[in-house]
Amino acid sequence: MEVRVLFFARSRELAGASEATLSLQPGSTTAALMPHLLEQFPQLSELGTSFVLSLNQEYLAPGEAQPLKAGDEVAVIPPISGG
Repeated sequence: MEVRVLFFARSRELAGASEATLSLQPGSTTAALMPHLLEQFPQLSELGTSFVLSLNQEYLAPGEAQPLKAGDEVAVIPPISGG
């Protein structure tokens, strides 16, 4: 199954793209997505755990594992600072 991943702010800079499509095994979760993201975009490891994920425009709690289905949209959102 394929899911769409959106990158924002620093994650966009590190990934070198604003979005990507990842192929995952059916039944995968948002937690299982992370190793695939780091494999394809190893620079994202710079973020450590300083980011949140959203699934279909709903924020997930840190460490929360939600089931994914084909066509889902996951966003990687690092801390954003500004003034």
